[in-house]
Amino acid sequence: MPKEIVLSGIRPTGFLHLGNYFGAVKNWVRMQDEYDCYFCVVDWHSLTTHPDTRELRGHVHRLLGELLASGLDENKSVIYIQSDIPEIAELYLYLNMLAYKGELEKTPTFKDKVRQHPQNVNAGLLTNPVLQAADILIHRAVKVPVGKDQEQHVEMTRNLAERFNYRYDAVFPLPYAFNYGESLTKILSLDGTGKMSKSANEMATIYLNDNDDLIRKKIMKAKTDSGPTEQGIPKPDYIQNLFTLMQLVSHYDIVAQFETAYENCSIRYGDLKKQLAEDMVEFIKPIREKAAAIENDKTYLTKVIKTGAEKARSNASKTLELVRKAMHLNYV
Repeated sequence: MPKEIVLSGIRPTGFLHLGNYFGAVKNWVRMQDEYDCYFCVVDWHSLTTHPDTRELRGHVHRLLGELLASGLDENKSVIYIQSDIPEIAELYLYLNMLAYKGELEKTPTFKDKVRQHPQNVNAGLLTNPVLQAADILIHRAVKVPVGKDQEQHVEMTRNLAERFNYRYDAVFPLPYAFNYGESLTKILSLDGTGKMSKSANEMATIYLNDNDDLIRKKIMKAKTDSGPTEQGIPKPDYIQNLFTLMQLVSHYDIVAQFETAYENCSIRYGDLKKQLAEDMVEFIKPIREKAAAIENDKTYLTKVIKTGAEKARSNASKTLELVRKAMHLNYV
């Protein structure tokens, strides 16, 4: 029985951080053994807000290195670069004929990007959800692992797929947002001001590329308070975030020790942060070193890129054959 198809993508902007790793990549690694997975470096998407492409090659290579070092396996999944698959652009063109200006202007991500980049409100930014739909539908993916903030884009993809199927023929399965039925790990910024970010507030974000001393420095600067004054007081978000990080990288007994200290109002945050910093260094160091080795092995990277493109194009071309037939675009 064929495996269900999973599609997910990531923009080559900034460095991967702990939020990316635990919120997405770790689940992708698990999915490889259970689904037919396509993982895409979406370089076209980055052009909507990062028009300077001079450093794009380096960003793509670094991202591929970090993904492979984190456990993605080119022999288990199709790992490819979006711009290597021209079939995506053709499907994007067709889907644009089914998308309406009003609904695109209402998407929260478009509104956010307009506020962030008021001098660069381009057509690609407006139709970005259509390109995302093309990314998904070109492989006829059924499951799309995304966070809450991206679920609306999956719903837009379903709408476009339904419109195509109704207007032309039933080519596309209807995809849906997917996780393992567990709460996605939410990693907050170390200063307690929202999620970790690829590009904002770098000293409050731990990147997979950070060296040992920088990891220690960032964690020691993490926001804390004077500690609980009585038992049973819930942890503030920024304190809970430190415990969440510890649960992810530290031994169970160590976590239990600090949980007990918090409950007994005897916790010393300096000790907690020192322990967390050393455990975090031990966790990130092998990923960082492996990623750097992969990034510097241009022969291997080229092989991964070319193999991924061949596999992705093979599947994408099959979808486009069905699309053109349904649209009566075959003239010979």
